[in-house]
Amino acid sequence: MNSTVKKLDVTYNPINERNTFTNGDFIIGQVTLEMETHGETTVVYHSKEKYFTLKQYFIRNQNVKEPKHVQLINHTSESYPRVVAPGIHVYPFCFQIPLQGIPSAFKGDDGKIVFSLEAELSRSMRIDKNSTVTINFEAKPDPNILSRIMTPLRDSKDKKMNVFTSGSVAMDVRLEKSGFYQGEGIKVVSFIQNNSSREIKPKYCIYRKHSFFANGERRVHTKDLIKEVGAPIPKKTSETVKQVITVPHDALPSILNCNIIKAEYRLRVYLDVKFASNPTIKFDIIVLPVSLGSAHAPPPYSAAGFEPEAFGKSAPTPWNSAPAPWDPAAPKGKPAPPACNPVPPQPSSESPPFGAPPPPYETHQLYPSPNDFSQTKL
Repeated sequence: MNSTVKKLDVTYNPINERNTFTNGDFIIGQVTLEMETHGETTVVYHSKEKYFTLKQYFIRNQNVKEPKHVQLINHTSESYPRVVAPGIHVYPFCFQIPLQGIPSAFKGDDGKIVFSLEAELSRSMRIDKNSTVTINFEAKPDPNILSRIMTPLRDSKDKKMNVFTSGSVAMDVRLEKSGFYQGEGIKVVSFIQNNSSREIKPKYCIYRKHSFFANGERRVHTKDLIKEVGAPIPKKTSETVKQVITVPHDALPSILNCNIIKAEYRLRVYLDVKFASNPTIKFDIIVLPVSLGSAHAPPPYSAAGFEPEAFGKSAPTPWNSAPAPWDPAAPKGKPAPPACNPVPPQPSSESPPFGAPPPPYETHQLYPSPNDFSQTKL
């Protein structure tokens, strides 16, 4: 690293109020050297998307007009009083998250997707007070992608050996579908022809790919999650091999409907051939949250067809629903049931649907390598 001296200082610690030393005193001090990086810069790429904002007021400033937001009422169907008496006051509220078009919560190396609730208290001539709590949110898959994740996958690859290994190898690999729950087994069926002069081994790997996009640049992180090795295939033989690879239980759900963050998964099937490059097949798979399905029944993406109930789908709370009537005999201190936002927010038209392909990687330049900058924010 090329560096230049920016500052060199020497200082000492005073010994008394007059800052006067005499015979036998110890001078204690320090030398400060500040170096400046020369020829290198820190590059920061930043991008942010807001999917929706819901706002409700308990006590509203009459001088501020915000017709798009909701004024809440108390159990007597009246506005909350503007003068708040001493003591503890409980203000109930209710929000409904948009039904579709938003990704799950996510935290990665260079970006995150956050859902939060914030309470704000504003008073004239005083500093505002805020309280924020984060919500763990998992998005439901869009039923419109059923045909995509239920479609069987198939690919083949063959390779002619040379130099240290003679002959050829070939494989034809099939998956029954492309959508899998956390902890679900992926059934891989492979027909392998080993016409080479050496024994070969089929190998399997599930890996994740996190991509971050900002200002026309991109950064990609990949990590192998599961690796397995199948039984060896002797030379000059052909076999049909069946292997079940389990999706990790802690794998975050796929995120394919965000323009600046992608969380993708792939299954890599390859043949380990000594002294030769390994023929490889990759399948794009979609990981779904297990909380949306049943832990004791097959997932909805099965030959039996699509069952909306498996996603935990229930009748949504109706918009424009009025609060339940107040019961004077109810125990005191319990908040009145809240009224939900009467205007459901609509997802941005620019947000791609769940299952839509990520933006083309060739349209984004790779972020500079870590050697070119000290930190990256997204």
